[in-house]
Amino acid sequence: MSKESSLAALSTFAEAVSTGKFDLFDQVVAPDCIDHDPALGQVAGPAGYRMFFGGMRTAFPDLKVSLETAVQEDDTIAFAYTLTGTHTGPLMGVPASGKKIKIRGLQISKFKDGKMTERWGSSDELGLLKQIGVIPDAG
Repeated sequence: MSKESSLAALSTFAEAVSTGKFDLFDQVVAPDCIDHDPALGQVAGPAGYRMFFGGMRTAFPDLKVSLETAVQEDDTIAFAYTLTGTHTGPLMGVPASGKKIKIRGLQISKFKDGKMTERWGSSDELGLLKQIGVIPDAG
């Protein structure tokens, strides 16, 4: 797989997250894709990402993901991203706060034949909870 096609698959994944067009996950996520850092209850493959980002877009209908930087070696891409949105729906039992969020994250994705086969990642979940008022911000 070329570097360009891996980056194109990653771009399509980001488009799905930012637009809610979750059918795009079927194009770029392998059915047996392993998420090494899954959300609670997240299943493998495209269905797991539809479930997770469906919940995120319910909580943050204007959710956007922006790629900040990426490094690629062979079939693996490591990248930093920023998620933004407005908390206008419930999130894991937390009612809408109306607050805007901006969090950063890092992810490593492995691709084969144009589809993501493995993912490792971490987002600023503590920062998210502070921004929507679940945890007091001491700063």
